[in-house]
Amino acid sequence: MNAFRVLKPGPFSTIQDSGRVGYSHLGLTQGGPLDFRSFALANRLVGNNIDVSALEITLGGVELECLMQTTIALTGAFCPFTLNGKPKPLWQTHLVNPGDTVSIGFAALGVRAYLAVNGGFGGPKWFGSQATVVREKLGRPLAAQQILEANSCSWQPQQKLDFRAQPSLRKQATLDFVPGYQWEQLSSDAQQQLLNHTFTISKHNDRMGYQLEGASIETGSPTLESEGIAKGAIQITGDGKPIILMRDRQTIGGYPKAGSVTSQSLDILAQLTQGASIQFNAISAEQSVDALRRYQLDIETCPILEL
Repeated sequence: MNAFRVLKPGPFSTIQDSGRVGYSHLGLTQGGPLDFRSFALANRLVGNNIDVSALEITLGGVELECLMQTTIALTGAFCPFTLNGKPKPLWQTHLVNPGDTVSIGFAALGVRAYLAVNGGFGGPKWFGSQATVVREKLGRPLAAQQILEANSCSWQPQQKLDFRAQPSLRKQATLDFVPGYQWEQLSSDAQQQLLNHTFTISKHNDRMGYQLEGASIETGSPTLESEGIAKGAIQITGDGKPIILMRDRQTIGGYPKAGSVTSQSLDILAQLTQGASIQFNAISAEQSVDALRRYQLDIETCPILEL
């Protein structure tokens, strides 16, 4: 069913679901939302499963004309949000009708907003997923006058996320990571540089990875034999710059890796802009498992209140 006409597509807006798994051997990356918690909670608000497709809107600047009656919610980055010119709150459901105009301004804090619609967005799947990965020519960013389909047209109960469960968007963050097997191959000086230095996000950041500026980390091994790369891997380039690999990362690489950033910290990173400050905090594998369980439980059970 036709749900929206794109009037303004924004700088980079894509359809994302939870991503494709099991195709790395074909060289296909995962894709999916960079801030998974905001994506999942947008879906919960409109009555969807947490892995259903939604729009990931980078920096804002999107305007849509509604073509059917349905329920929407906007989460993530703090963007001015209006319905027919009237300001509306984020992290809350809104009922829309044919002819309504949904406008999402440019983000004042954060980077990525998530617009969910009841039933999820329709469209083609590639290797079992709707996740757009432009680099691999799996889908494309939104374009003006494009028609977006949805899989349902249901009005859902009006509800909102408890304000205590809404994220605090800042311009600095401490990211938890689990040291990997190559951590011990780094010198103690290199380890301390990563742990004790404050880095900043460079202009080279996107859905593939976030390059950091700051101390140059001497690994002693500028390149290794190529091997598979995990989401969140902290890769150290030949010139000593750390790169945190995101959902559109390459599937193999040969630079040393200090470890991997946790899922919760990746959500935080995805909302940071160029120039934001980053520090690293090493945790054990056991601590990361406990953190992942708490993270998943929070997404599934954090309070959504009826209006």
